[in-house]
Amino acid sequence: MKLPGEENSKSMGFSVVSMLLGLTAFVVIMLFAVMKSNKKDDRSASERMQEALNQQQVQEEAAETLQEPETQEKQKLRAEDLTFWDMYPVEGGYESADRRQETDTQTQGQTTEPAKESEEKKTQSDSQQGSNDAENDTKKEEVVQEDPSEDGKHTLVKAADGTEEWVLISPYLMKNTYDFSNLSENAHLKKYTENGKKMSYVGADISKHNGRVNFNGMKAAGVDFVMIRLGARGYSTGQISLDENFVENIEGAIEAELDIGIYFFSQAINQEEATQEANFIVQNLEPYKEHITYPIAFDMETVSNDKTRIDGLSRDAKTEVAGNFLNCIQAAGYTPMIYGNKEWLIKSIDLTKLQDFDVWLSQDADTPDYPYQFAMWQYTTTGILNGITGDANLNLCFISYSDR
Repeated sequence: MKLPGEENSKSMGFSVVSMLLGLTAFVVIMLFAVMKSNKKDDRSASERMQEALNQQQVQEEAAETLQEPETQEKQKLRAEDLTFWDMYPVEGGYESADRRQETDTQTQGQTTEPAKESEEKKTQSDSQQGSNDAENDTKKEEVVQEDPSEDGKHTLVKAADGTEEWVLISPYLMKNTYDFSNLSENAHLKKYTENGKKMSYVGADISKHNGRVNFNGMKAAGVDFVMIRLGARGYSTGQISLDENFVENIEGAIEAELDIGIYFFSQAINQEEATQEANFIVQNLEPYKEHITYPIAFDMETVSNDKTRIDGLSRDAKTEVAGNFLNCIQAAGYTPMIYGNKEWLIKSIDLTKLQDFDVWLSQDADTPDYPYQFAMWQYTTTGILNGITGDANLNLCFISYSDR
């Protein structure tokens, strides 16, 4: 039996169920769509993030490429950056990277200053070594440049005791211009020529030590002039005396018609004594004045193996004595001349104060090496000459005084 309204209720319940099923299906579909949309959005975001990361990496690589070489050098991988160091144990176990970094920082702090000091010391040492090398090279160059035997600025002076010394050539004295390749010798007598023309005169200097002299024999042998010793002052007593053979020698030379010059052995220790010696010469030459055509020479020498009264004279004192003697001779109307060997002329007197007077050089040699101008050269004291018995003192004169 149906109750009233039963059929309608059944129909109505079906409709509600259908509606619920449809709504559920719709919700499911919407959820599925939402979930699908979310997944799509998630992939898009991931891709966008990856793209952004890629662009940042490209920019960083470009920035690193544009860095200066010095910066790139600083960014090079160091040994301590390598991770495999963690593989090796330290005392008490393995050392962590953080611990190792702390240790390295401490070690670096401890060793930086000594390393700098070491580098500075090395730099100073290298600089000092370079300086020493440069100084040594300079000294070697100076030694080469200042070799007195090669520089042309020094001359060798040999003393009587055998010692030698290189002496600087004075720029204030006139140099001689002789070309000694033009020297020749015949019968022990030297001759100097220029362009084939004879430019020299042969002479001999004589004193009582030569004994009796045959002046005619000397002239026949080729002698042009003689230098006769007039007298001397004693090197110990200080007494002036006439040469024992002076009168005989000068008269013999006059008779042989030889040109005559005079020399005096001086031991004056002051200007007053020099004047006294000059006056003595002038007085004794008075009878022969017209025959004196060659110079009157001042001869001051040391004596071998003995002391002399001039030993204590300074260079300046000797120069003053010589200058006073020569001036007195010149004032008397004669030609003054100073005689000496190379050592005496260069070291014992100051020739810069005696440049107005001619020089008579004494140097036993084939060719002289005296650098300054000289007018007469005594080239041997052991020569051989007709008219003289024993050793002869031979001379070469480059000036014809008799023609003056």
